[in-house]
Amino acid sequence: MANRDGILALEQAVSAAVLGQAAVIRHILIALLADGHVLLESLPGLAKTRTVKALASHLAADMSRIQFTPDLLPSDITGADVLQQDAEGHHRIEFQQGPLFGNLILADEINRAPAKVQSALLEAMEERQITAGGVTRPMPTLFMVLATQNPIEQEGTYPLPEAQMDRFLMKIRLDYPNAEDEMAMLAMLRDATQASGAAGTRLSQEELFACRAEAAALHVAPSVDRYIVDLVNATRRPADYDADLGRWIQIGASPRGAISLDRAARAHGWLAGADFSSPDDVRAIAHAVLRHRLHLSYDAVADGVTAEQAIDRLLDVVAVPA
Repeated sequence: MANRDGILALEQAVSAAVLGQAAVIRHILIALLADGHVLLESLPGLAKTRTVKALASHLAADMSRIQFTPDLLPSDITGADVLQQDAEGHHRIEFQQGPLFGNLILADEINRAPAKVQSALLEAMEERQITAGGVTRPMPTLFMVLATQNPIEQEGTYPLPEAQMDRFLMKIRLDYPNAEDEMAMLAMLRDATQASGAAGTRLSQEELFACRAEAAALHVAPSVDRYIVDLVNATRRPADYDADLGRWIQIGASPRGAISLDRAARAHGWLAGADFSSPDDVRAIAHAVLRHRLHLSYDAVADGVTAEQAIDRLLDVVAVPA
């Protein structure tokens, strides 16, 4: 399928520029196909910014990077009405777009911005529009926010509330590359051409939208829908499925979680070349879609149980359709 070949070529190009993060790149592409936003979490220096830049360099899209700081104002990212003077000395009010009016938005360290700035960003993500000066302006058709946060150095940060994190399709965690990938990275960075991530053929937005349409049209059987709903319901009534889950999960996923599982599973199946979405597709993306939607109990924290372990148990106890 020609459209799928273009996405796979994009994945290969990004993977060549960012070594050791193949699973992360695949999940970002799934979110891109599902028209969703992602929250990237890792320790410093694990190529979050490099990954987004590599994606933008091989995709016909404008990238904006916003470095979030505690003194940022909402108008700094959305734009504002500005008084302008023309060559004849006449003054007029013009709206100057902020960096949020791009295609790929790298929201660096989103948890360092105050609540008003976070709300402005999340409103644009959810409503796909910005209202400034009484005028509503739509976001571009291709609009994807890739927000980053650091799991350490929490002093002076404004953590995202669970209700706001729910607006991200996925939460993707980056880990250290293995020794072989790190050695290849050192060799690559000695080559200026490879290190610069020189872009070849860029995937057009029209091709991307065609891929999205194909992924969205992937057949989903009622049994797969039931499996998705059962997984989400198990996060809300965990004690009905497993005693440990009942102690671990305090608040489960919202209906947005079920919608996100469906969209991401279809994109995963389409990328794999399938004609239909299967329970295996749901299981493959369950951790990325659900890990930020579960609120663990005090007992779970006291026992050292993580969201990953809770989702592992969830996948074990919820029956998989034949």
